[in-house]
Amino acid sequence: MKRFVNPFLSLAAPCLVVIATLGLIQRNGSDRLQCLPALIVGFGLIISGPLERRNRRKKLFVEIRSRNQRYE
Repeated sequence: MKRFVNPFLSLAAPCLVVIATLGLIQRNGSDRLQCLPALIVGFGLIISGPLERRNRRKKLFVEIRSRNQRYE
């Protein structure tokens, strides 16, 4: 299993979402649009992690299954 080097890096995306949400609450009118890119990037990073992990596991499972079928 791969060791995670920097534990603070896993908190970066949730913190980005929290900061963008706070900025969205505090700003008025068209200034709120300035917070949307940070909010979208934060949610994108949070969603992309599990999707990449699922794809990696699926590829590994297919590879293991194909190797087992070759030896049978």
